Amino acid sequence: MTIPPRGKPEDRARADIDRLLTGAGWLIQNRDCVNIDAGRGIAIREFQLAAGHGLADYLLYVDGYAAGVVEAKKAGIPLIGVEIQTNKYSVGLPKNLPAPRRPLPFCYESTGVETRFTNLLDPDARSRPVFGFHRPETLATWMESDLKSPGSGLRNQLRLMPGVPRDGLWDHQHRVIANLEQSLARNHPRALIHMTMGSGKTFTACNFVYRLIAYAGARRVLFLVDRRTLGRQALNEFQQFTIPGDGRKFTEIYNVQLLSSNTIDPVCPVAITTIQRLYSILKGDSDYDPGNEETSAASLADLHKAPDPIEYNRAVPIETFDFVVTDECHRSIYNLWRQVLEYFDAFLIGLTATPSKNTLGFFNQNVMPPHLHRCRGRWGERRF
Repeated sequence: MTIPPRGKPEDRARADIDRLLTGAGWLIQNRDCVNIDAGRGIAIREFQLAAGHGLADYLLYVDGYAAGVVEAKKAGIPLIGVEIQTNKYSVGLPKNLPAPRRPLPFCYESTGVETRFTNLLDPDARSRPVFGFHRPETLATWMESDLKSPGSGLRNQLRLMPGVPRDGLWDHQHRVIANLEQSLARNHPRALIHMTMGSGKTFTACNFVYRLIAYAGARRVLFLVDRRTLGRQALNEFQQFTIPGDGRKFTEIYNVQLLSSNTIDPVCPVAITTIQRLYSILKGDSDYDPGNEETSAASLADLHKAPDPIEYNRAVPIETFDFVVTDECHRSIYNLWRQVLEYFDAFLIGLTATPSKNTLGFFNQNVMPPHLHRCRGRWGERRF
């Protein structure tokens, strides 16, 4: 059990924020002893901004340039309203200091227990909860991409998706994908796909995963399953999926990894694993018993005591995946599994045939399609 540092609540919050920043690869320096060339990411404490803009709790430097700010608050302070204060800091960088973007685009508010993030490079930017801080190299990549091609970020590209072709899709599948992409374009963080058993949920998922990679520029998609058997079925579905209008199989263009160890391929666009193994990875275990993956995640949650909470794992940063798709999600969002799903700074997409009230609540009542109905034709048949 971690014993919180003694002192004022503000001091405890600063200590927790320091730990989170350090874990994500930031070097923390005091304002009277600054060396912005000491590493890719430097977090300078209590930095004096231009007149009228106050004192930033942390000014973030990336590759020698100011790039963001962190506003620290003691635990228990609601962070939603703090975004206004952080935005004030983001425009307050003294004019004599170099910065690729003004206002500074990356704004965090944190208590060390709760953290929120606003990326001003996003369209209609607004804060979102994150498990911790992004790595300096990630912010550098986002900045460089935007400087080379403004509006090239993921959330911008989600607004520019081409129309969904109808060929090879049932009407219901087409409507689900179109509704999902509209939801993502509106920056809704969670979406629940409700499709009756036999209506082609995984086939539909292959379609939208392909489109997110090909047209929105998604780097990595995580496909979570309840049991390893379902993981093998999902892998087979991706292997058999033919790219619309192309003729090649999905796996001829993109690698798909079905995890059989606790190592995530850092460049593989699609990773498939059980939620149990992912929990083990985030806990830092070197390996995981494959036998546990043949048991339903729901059964494990019911039979075992609640495990230790997840902490930030520098080997698996929060930006590892852009999208997390969880199959049979009505089984795997309770108890220990919720913290697994909320670890990544990613859109969450659930697939289920039997949503419960808890499932609907977890996905903010954002159901695809909005009006449920039966698909035409036989449930077990796909039209290609």
